[in-house]
Amino acid sequence: MKLSPGLAETIIVHAREEFPNECCGLVAGRDGVATRVLPAINTEGTPFMYVMDPREQMDLMEQIEDSGEDLLAIYHSHTRSAAYPSKTDVELAFFAEPLYVIVSLQDENTPVIRAFHLERSAAEGEQITEEPVDIS
Repeated sequence: MKLSPGLAETIIVHAREEFPNECCGLVAGRDGVATRVLPAINTEGTPFMYVMDPREQMDLMEQIEDSGEDLLAIYHSHTRSAAYPSKTDVELAFFAEPLYVIVSLQDENTPVIRAFHLERSAAEGEQITEEPVDIS
């Protein structure tokens, strides 16, 4: 996925605004190139997991579809751990196509953004596949 520095910064700013809780949202785009970041509300309000309000998530997904874009990614933050999917992240990965983007604020001065395909029904050890994120 190609992510402009400005859109990467939008995700990082959202993560910092929600700290110490996790943030979440969607990334829209075309042909693997991100065009928009759509922040959402983490209804859990906790540093340990995220849950998007189903109505808000559907509204955002409709906006993406209506604009002719694709849902490229679902993003969230890790406030105290690395940008790598937790067991909970994998268990709650209900969508097969979009990437799952994680921004880590473990080192607040150097946020890290990584992307993964998550397949919750795959065999142990085959559920997580990292995909490159080109921030340029």
